[in-house]
Amino acid sequence: MSSIPTVRLGISMSLRLEQILQLPLTVGGGDLVVKAEWLGVNFIDTYFRKGLYPLKELPGAIGSEMSGTIVALPKDQAVLDDPEYKKRGFTVGAKVAVGGAAAVGIHSDYASVSWKAAYVLPPNVSTRTAAAAASQGLTVVTFIEEAHKVQKGETILVHTVAGGLGLLFAQLIKARGATVIGTTSTKEKAELAKAHGADHVILYKEEDTVQRVLELTNGVGVDAVFDGVGKDTFDSNFKMLKRKGTLVSVGNASGAVPPFAPIRLVEKNLKLLRPTVGNYIFTAEEFFHYTSQLFDLIANDSLKINVHGEYPFTREGAIQAQKDLTGGHTTGKVIIKVTQD
Repeated sequence: MSSIPTVRLGISMSLRLEQILQLPLTVGGGDLVVKAEWLGVNFIDTYFRKGLYPLKELPGAIGSEMSGTIVALPKDQAVLDDPEYKKRGFTVGAKVAVGGAAAVGIHSDYASVSWKAAYVLPPNVSTRTAAAAASQGLTVVTFIEEAHKVQKGETILVHTVAGGLGLLFAQLIKARGATVIGTTSTKEKAELAKAHGADHVILYKEEDTVQRVLELTNGVGVDAVFDGVGKDTFDSNFKMLKRKGTLVSVGNASGAVPPFAPIRLVEKNLKLLRPTVGNYIFTAEEFFHYTSQLFDLIANDSLKINVHGEYPFTREGAIQAQKDLTGGHTTGKVIIKVTQD
């Protein structure tokens, strides 16, 4: 299998998503080979393009989320004998989702991936749904448990609540018995967010977000903020948090947060986190625990996955997918369909 030629989405020397890289597939002894069906597009892909997160080398492949079919199993006998590996149920022909800390540069028609980053899908979960759910879903299930453990009766603010990540936050926070306040840009997006569990949605282009949050919480503020916007909303979050509240910085859609003085947390004993999902699912056991939890929710219809659009596995398709994602035009997940032979 190591001689398989692959086609990968990549970043050029000038940090532009402008080419398809023809690269040989290098397969490690502990790797699965997966034939891709769908690729999930995430903001982190744009961070590599912008140089916010550096690639190890340029040109280099991008992508950390995919789904497809296993075409080859690991060769390393120690891996095959590992109890954690055996628990996964890998077989040639099995449908899998791939993501997590061990999945890097996998936006490809074929990918060599660590078995620790793959999960066999339940029979009633499609590869299309898996690619739309894996990365963002794992982010949400880990963040509401470990970054800020959402409790019944709390009030939580979710910025960009009608996006792919926001819709998942709304559903799972609501399922824990908390009140969800969201922000979005249009009435149409607000209705979508409410259909996914948001109790109150603030139109930030028409309303004063800080004033409205304080009105909704009787001047007390929220228990936690999940903020994927970054620079544009960072400062205002502190005004909306209650005493001993938590700010979870989820992303940098508007740009990186400027240098920050920790003394600002003192006034209300606030907590600030900038976690990555990869460090919550770093071990094989952590990955399996949270991925099982996520796909059980999907298989049981307890979590709705909203797909904004499907894009072709081409240079133009990948560019358009990233433009739509960063331009604030999406309501739900952006995915790329890989052409099958």
